[in-house]
Amino acid sequence: MKKNMGQKDRTVRAFIGVIMLVYAIVFHNLVGIVGLIPLATAIIGYCPLYEVLGVTSNKYAE
Repeated sequence: MKKNMGQKDRTVRAFIGVIMLVYAIVFHNLVGIVGLIPLATAIIGYCPLYEVLGVTSNKYAE
């Protein structure tokens, strides 16, 4: 599994993921748990959807 996400992409996803999780906690809303998806992809640096679409935001990808 090659990293297909660049640093800016990972930072934005991590920020969105944290915001969604905070929303879930503050408003006791389980929909905010979806924030785990962008947070997890930001941590590992790999997005399965990018793989399917043949897209990469990692400028160091081969």
